[in-house]
Amino acid sequence: MPRVTTKGQVTIPKAIRDELGIEPGDEITFEEFGSGYKIEKKQPTTADGDDPFEKHRGSAESDETMPERMRRLRGEYPRDIGIKKDTESGVDA
Repeated sequence: MPRVTTKGQVTIPKAIRDELGIEPGDEITFEEFGSGYKIEKKQPTTADGDDPFEKHRGSAESDETMPERMRRLRGEYPRDIGIKKDTESGVDA
């Protein structure tokens, strides 16, 4: 059973951190819930309280699939899939 330190800190058990997706540096909220409190991982926000990812939503719209887009961005496009051509006949070897 976790205990509160003299500084008011408590260790959240690993199983609960994993279930909530809480990682070091994340912010959490406590909400009064009935006769207790509910703990939730706080979503990232800017200093103004806005969603920091909102300006990027929809900016990658295209007809490409995600794997195609990633290969292009990594410089792997068009992808060499290992088919070799006979240079004299032009036929796949």
